[in-house]
Amino acid sequence: MKLTGALVILGATLLLLTSGGDCGICPAIKEDVHLFLFGTPEEYVNYVEKYKDDPETLENTEKLKICVDRTLTKENKEHAAAFIEKIESSPLC
Repeated sequence: MKLTGALVILGATLLLLTSGGDCGICPAIKEDVHLFLFGTPEEYVNYVEKYKDDPETLENTEKLKICVDRTLTKENKEHAAAFIEKIESSPLC
């Protein structure tokens, strides 16, 4: 697995681990992950801007999103989304 793919899965896992123990992901984080994987750089930056309106953060957000889009295939993104759904639907969660 490429580094970017591993970072996406690591980020998703950390989000789940910090969600209060019930593995439920709040709607804002679900939207963030969806836009990160499937949205355009502009959509993702506009979404992040709602929570962090700092020019340096937004510039890095756009760079990261462009990097993810160049590096991950559609299949990689779908696998990451499926992984998150599996965790969330697990009876052990």
